Amino acid sequence: MCIGRPMKVYITNGFDLAACEDRGTRTDVDISLTPDVQVDQWVLVFLGASRQILSDEKAAEICDALAALEAATQGANLDRFFTDLTNGEPSLPPHMEAARLSGRTTV
Repeated sequence: MCIGRPMKVYITNGFDLAACEDRGTRTDVDISLTPDVQVDQWVLVFLGASRQILSDEKAAEICDALAALEAATQGANLDRFFTDLTNGEPSLPPHMEAARLSGRTTV
């Protein structure tokens, strides 16, 4: 299985190659599928090639998910990755909460 990693672009030749960084390690990435990428943007990289330009927010979400996955494989406590669940009661989406309150059940 291949897992894509967000990488930040530091240098690009403007055509097919960029120097990118992932967790402190710089590597050359084929950007021929994302030729419009600019320096300081994030790309999602699979097997040495960028597949998609990412927003800062999306890159952070993916990095957090990958960090949680790595922590899980090491047996770590995962509460810090799921503060929306561990710092309060989970909530239903509005339509399901309305159904619950009305006594209706869904199949």
